[in-house]
Amino acid sequence: MKTCKKSVLALSIQASLLAAAMGLSPALLAQESDKDQAAEETKLERIMVTAQKRVQSTQEVPISVATLSGEKFDALFAGGEDIQALSGKIPGLYAESSNGRAAPRFYIRGLGNTDFDLAASQPVSVVMDDVVMENVILKSFPLFDMAQAEVIRGAQGTLFGRNTTAGIVKFTSVKPTQDFEAYTKATVGSFGTINVEGAAGGGLTDELSARISLMNQNRDDYVDNGFTGEKDFTGGHDEKAGRLQFLYDTDSFSALFNVHGRKLDGTSSLFRANVLTPGSNELNENYDRETVYYDDGEGNFQKYDNFGASLTLEFDINGMTLTSITAQENADGKGKGDIDGGYRIDANFDNVPEQMGPGFIPFGAVTEDQLNDLEQFTQEIRLASDTTEALEWQVGAFYFDSSFGVTSIDGFFGATTVYHGNKSWAVFGQSTYNLTDRLDITGGIRYTYDEKTFSVGQQNVGGVALVVPDANGNPSASIQDYDPLKVDDGQVSWELSSNYRLTDKTSVFGRVASGFRAQSIQGRDVAFEKAPSVAESETITSVEVGAKSDLLDDSLRLNGALFYYTIDDIQLSAIGGETQGNQLINADKGVGYGFEVDAEWRATKSLVLGGGFSYNNTELKDKNLLVAPCGSGACTPTDPSNGAGLVFIDGNPFPQAPETILTVNARYDIPVSTGEIYVYGDVARQGETNLFLYESMEYRTNGNFEAGLRIGYLNFDNDYEVALFGRNITDEDNLKGAIDFNNLTGFVNEPRIIGVEFKKNFF
Repeated sequence: MKTCKKSVLALSIQASLLAAAMGLSPALLAQESDKDQAAEETKLERIMVTAQKRVQSTQEVPISVATLSGEKFDALFAGGEDIQALSGKIPGLYAESSNGRAAPRFYIRGLGNTDFDLAASQPVSVVMDDVVMENVILKSFPLFDMAQAEVIRGAQGTLFGRNTTAGIVKFTSVKPTQDFEAYTKATVGSFGTINVEGAAGGGLTDELSARISLMNQNRDDYVDNGFTGEKDFTGGHDEKAGRLQFLYDTDSFSALFNVHGRKLDGTSSLFRANVLTPGSNELNENYDRETVYYDDGEGNFQKYDNFGASLTLEFDINGMTLTSITAQENADGKGKGDIDGGYRIDANFDNVPEQMGPGFIPFGAVTEDQLNDLEQFTQEIRLASDTTEALEWQVGAFYFDSSFGVTSIDGFFGATTVYHGNKSWAVFGQSTYNLTDRLDITGGIRYTYDEKTFSVGQQNVGGVALVVPDANGNPSASIQDYDPLKVDDGQVSWELSSNYRLTDKTSVFGRVASGFRAQSIQGRDVAFEKAPSVAESETITSVEVGAKSDLLDDSLRLNGALFYYTIDDIQLSAIGGETQGNQLINADKGVGYGFEVDAEWRATKSLVLGGGFSYNNTELKDKNLLVAPCGSGACTPTDPSNGAGLVFIDGNPFPQAPETILTVNARYDIPVSTGEIYVYGDVARQGETNLFLYESMEYRTNGNFEAGLRIGYLNFDNDYEVALFGRNITDEDNLKGAIDFNNLTGFVNEPRIIGVEFKKNFF
């Protein structure tokens, strides 16, 4: 032992003498060591993404990608928010809905679709656990026990296929592991909000593991009915969801089985009559967040059920990976809304005078929509090389089959049911070649065939609308008038990109990509005795250049991209107008350009700052395209008119396309003996946004703003957390959308929610 001590002492003396000889004192060495430790403590974690269907660092992918996970992700949903809570929290990403929690509409870089029908197609694809969720009801599956969300901006037609012209929102749930992991989380908040969530998983055998995740969200009805005097009339929801996963994993084979379900009993969007004043886009005295004035709509109820399962198989074959993903998704349900947003009682023979409000309600309007027996089957097969060679590649095939019915029930026209079918298949390939240690180039190509069918099941059953007979005395609008439709198209999508590492910490990339949104059929107008409409496929060519960097000893991550895209035959939904229509149309071209910046900086060990900014300039280009402005006659269109009640929309921005999105977040922690106290805040601001295809004084917003705050205590010894939180803490009333055919109807964002959350982890 003495010899050992002497040896250590001798080595220490030698090291000190060597340091002195080199001009370094022991004190200086200690300072350098402290600096190294401080630098290590302020390093940001490496973020991995699957934007190219491989696990890669976000800094290595030649695509503009932003992620959200962990505490930042959980904070957004603390108050029981649905998937729309992501809106504006990532630069370039926006979301809204006129169907409550059940049917979100996503927009990336200003490109989306305002169609409110349950059969609407969208240019933003939602992918959950590697399965595309095509229908709008499937897109709204609640988010819980999530590992990460990825927003992949720009056309992604090669690896992900059709209907990704704007980009992809991709979610990955926490997967089973051999180690035991569990947590439980409970939240109590405003309006009787109670959220309970939990998960548990671990190894069942040496090769088999499992994880179960459960969620239950509740909010009491808190909105009164000023027309009937009923208190706590509507506004609440009860949503339950669960996920069970089994993972069988060996050195050369893995199988992941995922089964999940959801049951929603909630509230459709709350429409409010005449909350805008002609000539102004400011909410007026008719608006009261906690009061509506309904004479119909059954409380704007909403009831939907989802159930699905997927099986992912991976085989290692001589240095290659064969992946098969088989999935089945089912959904059905219904929702109802008092569309005029107010009440109207006509005068009658009992000398009851005419009553209406708030403001002028020309006629009552109520609609119920039902999704009937949605079935979606998908199959993907990929063969990929390993990633250790200079050449990386993957090839694959994809098959999609979907069918469902939509029943629209109008108080005047009765019940109409239409059926939609969609089959699609594709083959694709992509390869990356590392030309040098710093330069690589990626190319890909995909061929997609898409076929859609449409038929009418029943029309105007039980309605009081008069159907005008034709010259032979037959109804002019009947099932026989609408033959089944079938449209198909085949398109080639491609991409070419390159990534160059200027240094070990900084890279630049360029990307050119194409994609297409398949042709669409919209049959909602059949319910109003009009023909269905068909839109041709839209095709996009997108160009972007960007830079990604890890600076200041990896404490600052700064990523940015410039983009420009053109869309030929852009699909649009002409909604509203005097005919209350929902017609698909094509404009000659749509153009968008702008930039986005994502940043995160660990300024000190205790302070982290983050956020980003996006600018999107969009423009419709079609000199001859006309649409109907507001059918109520109450709004003030600013577009030139053709003199026959229609307006030209050439030069207008895309609808629901925020020109700017600014998001800022910050976290500061204070160490204490058993853990830490922290403060986390986030702010999101939305720039100028036009709500419809036409422009008017009323239907546009600017400066919509929301902020969140969270103050918590983390106990490291016992692995639990207690937090006080607030969402929309300043209780902003932001106009999110409108209905233009009856009056100046609008709907707004979620109210302020204040609550307390407790979370306990088990290992």
